[in-house]
Amino acid sequence: MKIATYNVENLFRRAKVLNQDDNALTAKIQKQMAALTALFEKPMYSDMDKTKMIQLLKKLGLDKSDSGEFVTLKQIRENVLTRKRDKPIEIIANRRDDWVGWLELKIETVNEISIMNTGRVIRDVDADILAVVEAESRIGLEKFAEEVLNAVNIELPVPKSKYEQIMVIDGNDDRGIDVGIMAKRGCKIGSIQSHIYDMDASGNKIFSRDCPEYQLLTPSGHTFWVLPNHFKSKFGGNNAQSQNRRLAQAERTAAIYTQLLDAGYEFIIVLGDLNDTPDSNALKPLLATSLKDVSTHPRFDPGTFSQIGTFGSGTNANKIDYLLLSPALFSVVEKAGLFRMGAFPGVRPKWPVYETLTEKVHAASDHHVIWVDLNI
Repeated sequence: MKIATYNVENLFRRAKVLNQDDNALTAKIQKQMAALTALFEKPMYSDMDKTKMIQLLKKLGLDKSDSGEFVTLKQIRENVLTRKRDKPIEIIANRRDDWVGWLELKIETVNEISIMNTGRVIRDVDADILAVVEAESRIGLEKFAEEVLNAVNIELPVPKSKYEQIMVIDGNDDRGIDVGIMAKRGCKIGSIQSHIYDMDASGNKIFSRDCPEYQLLTPSGHTFWVLPNHFKSKFGGNNAQSQNRRLAQAERTAAIYTQLLDAGYEFIIVLGDLNDTPDSNALKPLLATSLKDVSTHPRFDPGTFSQIGTFGSGTNANKIDYLLLSPALFSVVEKAGLFRMGAFPGVRPKWPVYETLTEKVHAASDHHVIWVDLNI
């Protein structure tokens, strides 16, 4: 049985700001949007709040219109502001209850060649169970399976078998970057448990997206518990708040794993984009459990490029995607490795890629697939 995890960075549509090559610009826009949202959510608006709102609206290009380059202001009922010709923008709402609305990131279509390369990667990896990170929605993932993965009239290898069961639960991120699962060859999704409402001691949601528990039933009668995840990103700064968020996520995921073990389950997998390196303090609670990182297995093969990084340049410092196995599964690993054919190899190529990947924009994703074959 083959298990894999892949951060596809959206399949058809993605927030425009996330598609920028300028990471500093992307981080700045996200920070400004978060700051303005926080001001909008305050119960009462002081004069200082209104001044800050106007400053941020201008920075986001929303002073002349509700539609900026990267962000849209949705004013559903009543208005938070007024724009008059030859007069400066004015905040007219005095409290949150005076209006209904929010900020949204603008969405754009993903490059068509990139979409096809994503499909080619997933076809070539051919996992029985695939955890998908940054999927827009269950319907989007099903459409991708129907129109790309299962298509026979496009210039891609014919799929060996179809993904029969697909599930994505809407998580806590409003940008359409959820975690989901795809199963084929008779593997069936049993029970599902979401953790979007798990709270920390301060009453804040722990998971940036979710840490769903998927029970997978195999044709041979085995029961797997698969926990896809996508921890808080370092994007926009790896400050103490970011590190503490990942730490809380690692602690909670470790607790969920331990609960499953205590319940008598042996076949458990935690996988996905954990957004930190194995030596980080944030991941210690999870990596200190009995879970084993498949990249430490003697049969793990990273390919022609010998380092084990799973993102960008593929160096060891970019090891942020994981496939963690319970001891019972780690003991039956036949082989494992990284699949990099859809990742941009750099100006001086570090690994072979598809002939259609001639520019960085054609890359299937900045992430590399991590996979394992189990003798079970």
